[in-house]
Amino acid sequence: MQTLAAIAKSFVYATRGIVKVFQEERNFRIQAWTGAAVVVLMFTLDLSVSEKALLSLAIAFVLVLELLNSVLERVVDILKPRIHHYVEDVKDMMAGAVLVASVAAAFIGFLVFWPHLFPSV
Repeated sequence: MQTLAAIAKSFVYATRGIVKVFQEERNFRIQAWTGAAVVVLMFTLDLSVSEKALLSLAIAFVLVLELLNSVLERVVDILKPRIHHYVEDVKDMMAGAVLVASVAAAFIGFLVFWPHLFPSV
């Protein structure tokens, strides 16, 4: 069983990783600030718990995928001297996964927020 100190240390390492990505990756910053704006809107508008949960999951999904994308890019960059021609494809595919998640999250946001922002339309 882990001690409280060991668990706290794990949180420190995880937070350090998130801060590093936030500092170094423009897209992560954009997605994080967009997510923060959505959270502000979530608590400004009269959304149901289900709507808040759905938006929270969409935000988390995009941020987690962007974190994984950053990890993958760094791992691939370490292997650059022995680079395989698929490396570019792998990076592009991961970026595509983030794009799909981002578009899906935007669509979810549109579906959830539209009736609250434009109730008569």
